Amino acid sequence: MTAVTYNRPIPPPSKLLLFGEGGRALGEAMLAVSLWPLLRLVPKGDGHSVLVLPGLVAADDSTGLLRRYLRYRGYDVHGWGQGRNLGPRPGVEQGMADRLKKLADDSGRKVSIVGWSLGGIYARQLAAAHADEIRSIITLGSPFVGSGHATNAWRLYEVVSGRKSDDSDPSWQSVLPTPTMPTTSIYSRTDGVVAWQTSIEKVGPHSENIEVIASHLGLGVHPAVMYAVADRLAQPEESWKPFDRSVFPGWIYPKPAQRG
Repeated sequence: MTAVTYNRPIPPPSKLLLFGEGGRALGEAMLAVSLWPLLRLVPKGDGHSVLVLPGLVAADDSTGLLRRYLRYRGYDVHGWGQGRNLGPRPGVEQGMADRLKKLADDSGRKVSIVGWSLGGIYARQLAAAHADEIRSIITLGSPFVGSGHATNAWRLYEVVSGRKSDDSDPSWQSVLPTPTMPTTSIYSRTDGVVAWQTSIEKVGPHSENIEVIASHLGLGVHPAVMYAVADRLAQPEESWKPFDRSVFPGWIYPKPAQRG
C-alpha cells in the first residue's frame, strides 16, 4: 500500500497520459455499454435523490450515462442545471445550494452528491456548509489536497473562471477537511489531468478511497467507477460500510493508497 505524503509539491500527470485521455475515455464508455448487463448486479437503490455535478468546462450531458445508470438502479437522479461548469462564478455556489435544498425539501430525505473533478470540489464545499441535507459524498478524480497546480487543467481553470488556481477564498478552505457524512474518493493513478495523490482522502470510520485504472475524462463512464458509485449509494443510511474490493481482481480495483 502506498502512503502519500505532501512534504513537497506534487507535479501534474505526464503529458503522455494527458495526450491519451480522449481515446481512453471513448474506449471506457464503449466498455461500459458492452458490460451494461453486468452492471445490473449491484444492489438496487432506495429511491433517494442524487445530485451529479460535472467537471471543469463540462455540462450535464457529460454525466448523462452515469445519471442514466443510477436512475436505472432506482435513484431520483438530477444534473446540476447550470450549463457549463466555468468555475465558481457569481451565483454558481448559491445555485447549487438552492438545488440541494429543493431536492431535500421535495423528498423529505437527505441527498447524495456525486462530483466529477471540479464538481467534487463543489460537493465537498456543499458538505461543509449544508451537512444536514447531505447523505453521502462521492468524488471522481477531484483534487482536494495539495496545490491547484498539480493538474494539467490549472491554466484552463484560471482562464474560464477568472480566478487563481491557488485561490485563498475562505470557501475553498472548507474542501480539505473530511466531510462528516460517508465520503468516498474514487481516483486513478493513470489520470492524465489530475495528479492522483491530490485525490487521496484520510481513511476513517466513514471515509475511504477506491482506486480504479481509468482516464480522467473517462471516470464518469468507466464501468468499474459506475459500479462502485452505485454500490456506495446503495449503502443503508445508518449502517455504512467500506467498499469490499476483495471479491474483484486487483486489475479492476487495485489496493488504494493511504494519506500519510
